[in-house]
Amino acid sequence: MTREEAVYAYLREHGIEYTCYSHPEGKTIEEAKRWWKDDGSVHCKNIFMRNHKGDQHYLICFPCDDDLAIHDIEHWLKDVLVSQGLKAPGKLSFASPERMMRYLGLEPGSVSPFGLINDAAHHVILFLDSRLKDAPALSFHPNDCRGTVVISQEAFQQFLMSVGNKVEYIKTN
Repeated sequence: MTREEAVYAYLREHGIEYTCYSHPEGKTIEEAKRWWKDDGSVHCKNIFMRNHKGDQHYLICFPCDDDLAIHDIEHWLKDVLVSQGLKAPGKLSFASPERMMRYLGLEPGSVSPFGLINDAAHHVILFLDSRLKDAPALSFHPNDCRGTVVISQEAFQQFLMSVGNKVEYIKTN
């Protein structure tokens, strides 16, 4: 089963409604924009990071037209985690392709929250831009950069509950 088929199977098994479409490869936002449909969803950018010790990993999702500085992300994550009595992440860096494969079962260019279906240990913490919570629909790669899944806010919340990873909303803009 391909990574994309695994996502669709997971969503069907959990009764999560979605629509999807295939398109040519789009590993970057700029490439993917050529293929995205005007479907009313907020298209998301997803980055996979690790803390300075490499013992904690974070998936961060935000609207695709935004750019976030790593320094700003470090401050936001520190504020959220410390307010919960958890340790600050310290210096962040992009996780290696090997770590991405180990924790999310994904390759660079295909990162999305759907990779959490491969994180049985719930190691990865998902941080979502708080503006995504108000979007009626979101779109992500189905763990393959040759497709797009459009999912309603309600269905996305259902997905998040089903995978069981820690989810936090942060204000990035």
